[in-house]
Amino acid sequence: MLESYPINTAPHIVPGYTAPDYDSDPELDALVREIIGRVADKWTMLALEVLEDHGTVRFTRLGELIGGISQKMLTKTLRQMEADGLLIRTVYPVIPPRVDYALTETGRSLGAAFCGVWEWAEAHRGTIQRSRQAFAERASQDAAPASADAAE
Repeated sequence: MLESYPINTAPHIVPGYTAPDYDSDPELDALVREIIGRVADKWTMLALEVLEDHGTVRFTRLGELIGGISQKMLTKTLRQMEADGLLIRTVYPVIPPRVDYALTETGRSLGAAFCGVWEWAEAHRGTIQRSRQAFAERASQDAAPASADAAE
């Protein structure tokens, strides 16, 4: 039988580790959940990476470097990042308009925090690929008898 643990402890993950008690500050809890929801999406993570790698970038070039993002989604992502203080948007009064984007120190620090995800993915890539392949094989084996039973 599985044991249940309070949300602020993780002994099943790291023995002896007790997470900080964030439950005592509901405003902080709400902020953390909101930030995770915003920055854990694919486009924000990719924008952070591109801006960290390339410094100040124009809107069109940023979209090209991210790849596969619509202008509408890029605009939405960048506006949210600006609102959260992750980047600075600089508009130049020229024709055609020129707009540059660059990370703030807060944005750089967030990018550094999420850099661990890439390092983790690189270190565990083989294990994940093998697990996915084994799962797919089991799923196809489980599906085969079910479809044979349905034919009878």
